[in-house]
Order: sequence, then C-alpha cells, then structure tokens
Amino acid sequence: MPSAPVTSDTSRKGLVAGLGAFALWGLLPLYWKQLLDVPPFEILCHRILWSFVFLLPVVVFSGRWAEVRAAVRDRGTLLRVACSGLLVGFNWYLYIWAVNTGHVLETSLGYYINPLMNVALGCVFLRERPSRLQVAAIALAAFGVLWMLAGYGRFPWVALTLAGSFSLYGFMRKTVKVASVPGLFIETSILAPFVAVWLVRLHLGGGGAFMHLAPTTDLLLMGAGVATSTPLIWFAFAARSLRLTTVGVLQYLAPTLAFMLGVFVFHEPLTPSHLVTFGCIWGALALYTIEGWRALHRKP
Repeated sequence: MPSAPVTSDTSRKGLVAGLGAFALWGLLPLYWKQLLDVPPFEILCHRILWSFVFLLPVVVFSGRWAEVRAAVRDRGTLLRVACSGLLVGFNWYLYIWAVNTGHVLETSLGYYINPLMNVALGCVFLRERPSRLQVAAIALAAFGVLWMLAGYGRFPWVALTLAGSFSLYGFMRKTVKVASVPGLFIETSILAPFVAVWLVRLHLGGGGAFMHLAPTTDLLLMGAGVATSTPLIWFAFAARSLRLTTVGVLQYLAPTLAFMLGVFVFHEPLTPSHLVTFGCIWGALALYTIEGWRALHRKP
C-alpha cells in the first residue's frame, strides 16, 4: 500500500495513532489480568478466533481484500505467512502466560531488548554491518542480561524468548510483501479453524471458560480480538504517517508502561540486579536511538 502523503495534519494524526497503539500494547497486562481464571492457552485460542472475526469486516470494508487474495494465491507467500502466524501465536501465548504468572517486569525487559535483537538478526541473516554505537548497545544489553544471571540467579528466559520470537516474526514479515492488517488477517484465518475446533470440543466436553463463568469473562474473551487488532491498525497508520525514527522512539512507550505496571500496580519485586539490568538496557537503547538520529541526518 502506498504511503500517505505526509502533511502536518497527517503527522499529527499519525502521532496520536502511534501513541495510542503503543499505550494500548503497554496496558495489555491489565486486560489479561482480568482473565486469571482462564488457562493461557484457552485465552490464546479466543484471541486468535476473535481477531479473525474482528478483522474480517475491517479487511472487506477497507478495500484490502485484493491484497489478501494476491497473497493467498502465491504459495511461497502463503507458506511464509503461515509460519509467521505460528510464530506470533507462540509469542502471544508466552506473553499471556508471563503476565498471568507474575512476570510483567520480564515481559517489559523483553520488549526493551527487541530492537537490539533486530540489529543482531540483521547482522546474522542479512549480513548488515552494525555501526560502532550499535555494537556498543548490543554489548551493553548483553552485559545487563549476564548481570541478571549472576546477581539474580536466574536466566531471563522469558524476556529473551519474547524478544527473540518477536524479532524473528518481524524478520519473516519483512520477507513477505503483505501489509500489517491483511497479513494479520491471513495469519489468524489460517489458525482460526484449528482453534475453533479445539474450543468447540472443549465446550462440548463440559470444559472451557466461555459461557461457563461470568458474562464479563465471555465479553473479555470476545474483546481479545479488538484488543489485539486495534493497536495494530493504529500502528499501521502511524508507520505510514511518521518518520521511522519517530516510530522507533514511540515503541519504548509500551515496555515503559509495562514496567510501571509491574512495579507500581502488580508489585512485582524490583531487586538491585533488576535495576542494573534495566539500567544497561536503557543505556543501550539510548545509544541505539542516537545512532538512529545520526543515520537519519546522514541521508541526503
């Protein structure tokens, strides 16, 4: 889809959309915490199913159906989108599980690490040459992770797996010429039949939370599709309307809100080792952001 012409009004709306998208992503732990009585895998299945239901009219009435058809007709594209769908499904499951088992701080750490992981993947798979500042940022982040391992006595596997899986997802989506919203629709439409069958069998067997718990639980499970897709739609608009460096700075809003929720709302323990690790990551991200601005000003 061609980029929208960038005017002051478009940029303003793009900034509002970007802030809204990353704020919603950062506040998602509040949503999942309302579903503590539902197993994480069942939440994931509802998230996939209702995302498909929500996105279907969005794709049809926004004139994106031609993009979906073009992607589905290409076997190679369809296979890559199917793989990316499995990857994002795994990422969603781990995130929901982490939030509802008291690891909100570690999810925050994971999404802080994510842009640095993207640089590392670019070096490994795309043979990109990182700048000195990027190398320093990755080294500082690695030191922070090792510090947590040494000082806290536990390897931050949740953070690294979240960051790694989402970076791989982004890398796979870069190889497919499908926009965000049609791409997510195809991913959920591939997975939706399988999760629908699983949910129906669960319900017929007398299990499952849907229609067996409070009506508010049913509404929250159905609303998972809206909570998933709305920030993505806003982000897609922001990405077309703003400079890449602006979007890059805005992305830190989501893990920052998650960090604040973990400390001040859910009262997860914030140890000195946590502070050193987060300090290293924040320092690394400062270097990463400075390099982004320098790269922007070097371009003609």
